[in-house]
Amino acid sequence: MPVTDQGVHKDYYKLIPRVLIFVTREDSVLLLKGSPNKQLWANLFNGIGGQVERGEDVETAARREFKEETGLDLINPWLCAVITIDTDKLTGIGLYVFRGEVSDEEPKPSGEGNLEWIPANQLNTLPLVEDLLVLLPRILKMQTEDIPLSVHYYYNDKNQLVVKFNSGTFSTINKTI
Repeated sequence: MPVTDQGVHKDYYKLIPRVLIFVTREDSVLLLKGSPNKQLWANLFNGIGGQVERGEDVETAARREFKEETGLDLINPWLCAVITIDTDKLTGIGLYVFRGEVSDEEPKPSGEGNLEWIPANQLNTLPLVEDLLVLLPRILKMQTEDIPLSVHYYYNDKNQLVVKFNSGTFSTINKTI
């Protein structure tokens, strides 16, 4: 099929692809506490991830981003969720969330922030990126054979993040963005 048959039009809704990766070791998850000078999510804990570059599939991007931010190889990644995030009328974010494994080596420092192994039972005590309070517990319960979650994020009229899971459950993040 030629590229002209792809049906791309400037007025169609477009997604910017990103990846987000979570790895666990025993009862802990590796999170990145954003450096204080980061434009987005400064001093907040998040998974490891970033943009998908031209020519990459999402798994390759996840492996690259993980290596860049931790110095470690991502082992046996599996897709856990596909999230569509509405940001305006014509553009959104397509976020591909992976789980995976790592060796026993410790992560290397990164300019993105500090990497920390956080016990899962302490996640709700940390300053997390706002959606992780509802997303991360579901991701951490997933097994490799589970069907990936399909999730839609959007902002309500109070500019609060609303998270809608394919199961029909909703969560409104009670923090005005």
